[in-house]
Amino acid sequence: MSERETDYLVIGAGAVGLAFVDTLIDEDPDAHVTILDKHTRPGGHWNDAYSFVSLHQPSATYGVNSMELCPDRVDTDGHNKDLYPLASHAEILAYYSRLMSERLIPSGRVAYHPMSEYRGTADGVHKAARILSGESLRFKVRRRLVDGTWFQTSVPATHTPAFDIAPGTRFAAPGDLPALWQDAGNLPGHYCIIGGGKTAMDTAVWLLEAGVAPERIDWVRPRDSWMFNRKLLQPAQHHIEGLVRFQIDLVECANSVETGDEMFARLGERGTMLRIDEDVQPTMFHFAVISEGEVDMLRRIERVHRGRRVSALDGDTMILGGDRVTLSQGTLFIDCTARAVPFSVRDDARPFFEPGRITLQLAQAPFVPYSAALAAFVEANFQTDEEKNALLPPAPLTDSTATYPYAVLANLMSTAILSKNAKTNAFNARSRLHPTGPAIAKMMAAGDPRLAVLAKVGPAIEANMPGLVKLATKAKAIHESESA
Repeated sequence: MSERETDYLVIGAGAVGLAFVDTLIDEDPDAHVTILDKHTRPGGHWNDAYSFVSLHQPSATYGVNSMELCPDRVDTDGHNKDLYPLASHAEILAYYSRLMSERLIPSGRVAYHPMSEYRGTADGVHKAARILSGESLRFKVRRRLVDGTWFQTSVPATHTPAFDIAPGTRFAAPGDLPALWQDAGNLPGHYCIIGGGKTAMDTAVWLLEAGVAPERIDWVRPRDSWMFNRKLLQPAQHHIEGLVRFQIDLVECANSVETGDEMFARLGERGTMLRIDEDVQPTMFHFAVISEGEVDMLRRIERVHRGRRVSALDGDTMILGGDRVTLSQGTLFIDCTARAVPFSVRDDARPFFEPGRITLQLAQAPFVPYSAALAAFVEANFQTDEEKNALLPPAPLTDSTATYPYAVLANLMSTAILSKNAKTNAFNARSRLHPTGPAIAKMMAAGDPRLAVLAKVGPAIEANMPGLVKLATKAKAIHESESA
């Protein structure tokens, strides 16, 4: 079988791989790229996600650098009212399909193989296979393999629950809910959401907006979570003041405290972080973003089971922390326990750039597409792996209140590194995926008076850095002990 040749073989046509390719073909006009993906169309895990999912953060900084995702306008109704839009599931999939069909493939420098699985390398040849036919594919890679699957993103539709489910139990993934109307004579009399993360919150909001009364919903939340307040994370060109307040709040609340929990408590008092139950101190933090409107809705659900995990389901009964809890007859259990990113991947610590390989990770948390696009820019504009890795030390993937201060400090250090380099600083100033770069560049060019607000950030960071470093050092030790 003949071997195909390519400069870069990219595994994964999701948010990570496509952000990398989109930037690379602009930065290196001679590069040829081949993309392998298991799905039938671009978009990665979005293909498997439940239909009512949307972005958690505004669409202004998601996707790829070359294409806007959503119109630049404010939502006028719903739980995101008065905030900038969150791309829907359908919009995201259409966006990535358009990117592939209208930009990447027409460039003549991108080959795309959907429904194909990477099988490793032998004797310098990279092997893959078409999933349906079994046809073998062989590639000679002139430069690097690019791994866009490091995050191992999981969604409910592809997730295997970690508990037993007895025959006859009514059980569903979130994606099954929109089809309930097709069996209108057999609708559930009660619902039980299992999981404490953003998927569970999305599911609860969907049920409430569909008219399900709060008293007909039980919610198993083994751990409560803190969330970013979306109001402060609006597009920089419109609300730079919110982003400035957010950054200053982080460093001020990290100063003069001893633990991450204390830091989050202070952020909660300021409204920078949100939680569902004001009487519960969450210990989980997975970088979820939520609106105050959503939190108000979720607080209407009062039948909450905390601190215990489901070990089995049997009819209308769940085994919860060793106890049998029987719910109403005809309860539908909804599994929301899949983790978007299995945090065990943090144990696979490796540099971005190695001989013959790029592993796309976080350069700054939680900016996944931006990190991938930045990696492509660095690959195309710097010479040695040593200088490339010095610019992009992988950011820590933290998942708790105790470890988050480490991520805050790592982001600030990354920002300092990138701003001191003329090339990466210029990239950030024009990158659509960067949360503030283009907006600040435009304000500087126009002499925007809002720059006075922005000028407060540097002194605030400098004044509070000693306390942040002290707290982050403790958080780093906890993070590393959990990863050991």
